[in-house]
Amino acid sequence: MKLAKTALKTSFAALAISLVSAPLPALADDHAAQEVTEAEFPLTPEGAAQFVASAEAEMAEFSTTAAHIYWLQATNINYDSNKLAAKYGAEATLMSVKFANEAAKYASIEGLDADVSRKLDMLRNGISMPAPSRDGAAEELSNIATDLGAQYGQGKGTLNGEPINGSDIEAEMGNPERTPAELAEMWASWHDNVGAPMREDYTRMLAIANEGATELGFDNVGTMWRSGYDMTPEQFAAETERMWQEVKPLYVALHTYVRRKLNEKHGDAVQPATGPIRADLLGNMWAQEWGNIYPLVAPEGAGDIGYDLTDLIVEKDLDAVAMTKVGEDFFSSLGFDPLPETFWERSQFVKPRDRDVVCHASAWNLDNVDDIRIKMCIKQNADDFITIHHELGHNYYQRAYNDKDFLHLTGANDGFHEAIGDMIALSITPDYLVQIDMLEEDQVPSADKDIGLLLRQAMDKVAFLPFGLLVDRYRWSLFDGSVAPQDYNTAWTELRTEYQGIVPPVERPDDAFDPGAKYHVPGNVSYTRYFLARLLQFQFYKAACDTAGWEGPLHRCSFYGNEEVGQNLNAMLEMGASKPWPDALEAFTGERQMSGKAMVEYFAPLMDWLEEQNKGQEQGW
Repeated sequence: MKLAKTALKTSFAALAISLVSAPLPALADDHAAQEVTEAEFPLTPEGAAQFVASAEAEMAEFSTTAAHIYWLQATNINYDSNKLAAKYGAEATLMSVKFANEAAKYASIEGLDADVSRKLDMLRNGISMPAPSRDGAAEELSNIATDLGAQYGQGKGTLNGEPINGSDIEAEMGNPERTPAELAEMWASWHDNVGAPMREDYTRMLAIANEGATELGFDNVGTMWRSGYDMTPEQFAAETERMWQEVKPLYVALHTYVRRKLNEKHGDAVQPATGPIRADLLGNMWAQEWGNIYPLVAPEGAGDIGYDLTDLIVEKDLDAVAMTKVGEDFFSSLGFDPLPETFWERSQFVKPRDRDVVCHASAWNLDNVDDIRIKMCIKQNADDFITIHHELGHNYYQRAYNDKDFLHLTGANDGFHEAIGDMIALSITPDYLVQIDMLEEDQVPSADKDIGLLLRQAMDKVAFLPFGLLVDRYRWSLFDGSVAPQDYNTAWTELRTEYQGIVPPVERPDDAFDPGAKYHVPGNVSYTRYFLARLLQFQFYKAACDTAGWEGPLHRCSFYGNEEVGQNLNAMLEMGASKPWPDALEAFTGERQMSGKAMVEYFAPLMDWLEEQNKGQEQGW
């Protein structure tokens, strides 16, 4: 889930795109102020075009060196790499703020070329956490952002009283053999140790960034974030709520079923039969994906799909590189060129033993051409196998649009970048696994196993939706001041209960800051992209299956090996951000509105089954 953010969001979008995003600092330094001179171009359509061209050239030159610095900091966290990242982050912030302010002057000129006008909007709207122009503000913002990212990367919780790092605690939260007491300990210790210490710095960071957003003509940072979708901020908020309402009944049905199963497993004292679900029981630190507890909720017969992808990976003895080559082969089967040799030489596939790194998966293009890499701490399991496909989707997208102008070197909107790899992963069906010799034909589950397959998918894909939506909705309320600092944690808990129907496993203290325990919050990575991606991947997938001539149930479709799908997909990818996202969406799907309808169609057989299973149960929370 995926985009490493700098203050120069649009221009550095090609640097790194991550499952949970790599932390790129905010920014500040006198050197940048000296390099970014006052606008020398007239306030005319021609002058605007000259300004945009000059800005793009300067950002392109800066971004290549900055990308290597950020890569170094993400793959070797120490005092020196943090200092370098903060320095270049500071320069990038000042550069981006300067260009944003200048772009605002040109944006009101009449008679602008349409492409120039679009690029001016990108410059003005594309800053993730803007610093105000007053002395010292950018440096302070950069230092706070860098420190928060480092704190998260070095964070630890406890298990049975012993320290456990972030990567391992995530894995153990998904271990169905852990007791409710152990799960509660890990959940509470991670949130207490990682989130709570960030609260004061995070509050200060928001104040500085809001000051910067105001200078750029926005009410607050949240308004700025919602302004980058080729529609007004109000329209975008309404669109995301519309899409959520399309799929909410499916989520409520899944929640009701899973709650009953957890109640049967743990009893009323741990998980009541009605109301919200205890957050730590769902197999994930943030209860955002529930697939790890599938064995606990799988119905007899229907839940047995006949194979386990993790087991298949272990049986084939696929190491990190071999797993990645399987992902590459899928894209090759669609007609895409192989990954460059430098990808295999420079990527981080496994967690080094000798240093701290950011393990959250990310995809990078360091030179905006073909120095593409992934950064992961791959383990032999199904989740990482799917994540590899996801990250490669970013890499192939990056390479497809690498001949576009600098400001167009990103996805049509940020949800597009996240959806491509996930669309490929949906095609990892049993029949596909047979095609690549990971599964024997007699192991392919029959149609009566489809409910198990769909339930397992829904435990991740559907379960994620409300969390994907609420993280930014929460931050919007902090940015606009409707939630005061003393209420930060209460508001987080209430919003998660409202959208997800979950509650913390233990009482939360007044000074808690639980959202800080989710990487994207201290990392200042917009999260709505992941909500959009969850829906877009099904919209893309249905379009690919239609192109491939698939006639069976949608969830059984695999377009592996179909070069026509690859050609159509590339037609969308190579556009980058050069056109409004509805144009890109239409190029591949024939539709101009993002929608949850394809996801609803995909899971229609499961919905029918869930409604039958939930008869007599109290729906919702």
